[in-house]
Amino acid sequence: MDNKQLVTRIKSLFSNKRQRVAGLADGALDMLFPPSCLTCDEPVIDSDGLCSSCWAKLRFISKPYCPTLGIPFAADLGASVLSAEAIAHPPTFARARSALIYDDRARQIVSQFKYGDRLELAKFCARLMVVAGRDFWEEPCVLVPVPLHWRRRLVRRYNQSQLLADQVGLLTGFKVHNGWLTRKRFTRQQVGLSSNDREDNVRGAFSVTDQFLEQYEGQRIVIIDDVVTTGATIEAIARSFRIKFRSKIDVLSFARVVMGPIGAI
Repeated sequence: MDNKQLVTRIKSLFSNKRQRVAGLADGALDMLFPPSCLTCDEPVIDSDGLCSSCWAKLRFISKPYCPTLGIPFAADLGASVLSAEAIAHPPTFARARSALIYDDRARQIVSQFKYGDRLELAKFCARLMVVAGRDFWEEPCVLVPVPLHWRRRLVRRYNQSQLLADQVGLLTGFKVHNGWLTRKRFTRQQVGLSSNDREDNVRGAFSVTDQFLEQYEGQRIVIIDDVVTTGATIEAIARSFRIKFRSKIDVLSFARVVMGPIGAI
């Protein structure tokens, strides 16, 4: 366990104590272990952040972008212009937004968070996601993380989408419902699969639970995930909701894969 993980674990022990005690603990730990960049060892002023060099390497997704899929455009072509992907394959959900383009730097962050027990990265990712999804917070919504199958959860010990949803919920004040969806079928990991294979892999893998039918009150549903690649997973989830709910579904992720040159329509 490295210093970053040690500090995170120690701070977590204080998370259920009074805020003043937790603040004192943070200050003492920062003196013992000065804050460093989340992706390198460069010193930083505040914890849970990046140094200026790593920050400059992030490729943020901002307008202009496809109003449906959130794919960035090289030039502003008008608010109603859709991407080629959205035209060729209209999604089941209403809107998708992502904070970053999934490149080598974003891949490093996701890999450390997802497989390296760097749970503190959830706070950093969530802050960027809240900014990317700013349009979603204009009306009441609920946050629903992409569920893991229990077998994969047992091995990984945590669901990264759940951690992201919890942090986004803290920042926005909207509720997180992790019991509304279930992953009823164990699937292969999507990494390395073709677009068609990804669709086949997750087809029918998700289902809406009785909790959703009992608790849903008409709010927009924001599906939370770490990375959107081909969109097969979020499409499968959107289809699991009944037709009358589909126009109420949005998707928010930390990063998304952008195929081909930015701005192709």
